[in-house]
Amino acid sequence: MSGRVVVVGGGLSGIAASLECAHAGAQVTLIESRGRLGGAAYSFTRHGIHADNGQHVFLRCCTAYRELLDEIGASEMVSLQRRLEIPVLAPGGRRARLRRSGLPAPLHLAGSLLRYPLIGPGQRLAAARAMQALRAIDPDDPAADVRSFGDWLREHGQHADAVDAIWSLIARPTLNLVPDDASLAQAAQVFQEGLLQDSAAGDVGYAIVPLSEIHDHAARRALAAAGVNVIVRRGATALGHERGAFWIESSGAPTLEADVVVLAVSPDRAGRLLPAEAGIPRGSLARLGSSPIVNLHVVLDRPVLDCPFAAGVHTPVQWLFDRTRSSGLESGQYLAVTLSAADEELEMTVEELRARYLPALSDLLPEAREATVREFFVTREHSATFRAAPGSRALRPGPVTRLDGLLLAGAWTDTGWPATMEGAVRSGRAAAREALAALGRVRAKAVVPLQKEPV
Repeated sequence: MSGRVVVVGGGLSGIAASLECAHAGAQVTLIESRGRLGGAAYSFTRHGIHADNGQHVFLRCCTAYRELLDEIGASEMVSLQRRLEIPVLAPGGRRARLRRSGLPAPLHLAGSLLRYPLIGPGQRLAAARAMQALRAIDPDDPAADVRSFGDWLREHGQHADAVDAIWSLIARPTLNLVPDDASLAQAAQVFQEGLLQDSAAGDVGYAIVPLSEIHDHAARRALAAAGVNVIVRRGATALGHERGAFWIESSGAPTLEADVVVLAVSPDRAGRLLPAEAGIPRGSLARLGSSPIVNLHVVLDRPVLDCPFAAGVHTPVQWLFDRTRSSGLESGQYLAVTLSAADEELEMTVEELRARYLPALSDLLPEAREATVREFFVTREHSATFRAAPGSRALRPGPVTRLDGLLLAGAWTDTGWPATMEGAVRSGRAAAREALAALGRVRAKAVVPLQKEPV
C-alpha cells in the first residue's frame, strides 16, 4: 500500500503508528518537536549520572508494549519478574510482601493478602471480599465511570488504613490519582487486567538501561530500518486540509503534505492543531485535565535498599527503585522515588522535598540513617497524564475524527487503559489501522476513472 502518512509526535504512540504504517508499505514521515523520541519516557545525564525523568514500569499483561520492545530490538533492555512479588516497606523498618502463588486467579493472591501484616485480620478479609466485588464491575459501563473509586471502596468496608496499604498501592501509580479522585470504571480495569483475571498478568517489568536507549536510540534504528523519515526539532504549528490532501506547517521548515495524518500529541496540543471540521471540541479535551508526577533522585554513599524496587505504606514515600545499574554509578546507590498524583509536591521547593523525604526514607530503610547523601535532585512532570477522574471516559475520543484521514493517537485517547506506556502503544496501533484503511479509500478514489457526460 502506497500513500503519504505524516505522524506528528514521537512518543510511544507515534513510534507505534509509524512502524505499523511503514510495514504496510506507506511512505511515513515522523516529526517531533524535541531533539529526541520517547515522549514522556526518556533519560538524561546529570553530573555523570544517567537518570530517567521518572520510573516507568510495565506488567506482563502489557502485551502491546512488550511487542513493541520486540519490534525495536529492545527486549533484552528490560527485566520482567518471573512471578509477581512486591516488597512493601513501612516506618520503623517493618516489611511485608505481596506475592502471587501458583494458583489460578484470583486465588493466586489470597494467601499473600490473608497474611499481610500491615492491616488487621478483619481488614484483610474485607479487602478480599472487595476484590471479589470489583471483578463484577464492567469497566465499559458509563455508570461505573462517573462513580468515584474512593466512594466505592468505602461502601465496601475499606477503611483508610486498608486503602493506603492495599488499594492506593496499585491505583495511585497506575491512575496517577488518589482513589477518591479516580473513576471506578478505570480502577476496575486496572485491577481486573493486572491482578484479578490472569495470575501472571501483574508480574512487574522495568528498564535496566536508561529509557532513551529504548525509546529513542533503539526506536530510531527500527524506524530507519522500516523506511520512516524521522525529523526531530520540528514541531507542527498548523494543520489544514484542502483538495483531498493535508498540509502541516512547522516553524522555519517547508510545509509537509500528506494523504493521512496521525496526530500523536498531548490533548492540549491536539486541541490547538485540530481543524474545526475534525469535530473534536477543544473544550472536551481541556476538561480531561492533567495530573502531575514528581520524581526524587537520591544518590547515597552506600547501598540501603536490598531489592530492585519497593512500595511504601503509611509514609510519604510511594514507590522507590534502585537505579544504580543503569545510572553508571560506580559506588554507592542511586534511588529514584516516584510520587504520583503529586499536586502538593509539585509546589514544594527542592529543599522542602529534601526535608520531608530524606527522613521518611530513613524511617523505611534503617541503613539510610548512617548514609551520606551525595546528590539530591528533582524532576517534575507538570502534566504527566490526563486525569482518569469520574466521567473522563466520555471525554476521550477514539482514533477517528470527522475528517477522513485525520487520526488521533496518545495514551489519553479512548483505549480503555489509563495513561500508561501500554495505552500509548495501543492508541498508536489503533490509529495506524485507521490510517491504512483511509489510505485504501484515498487510493480507491484516486483510481476511479472520471465519468464524462455523453456527447
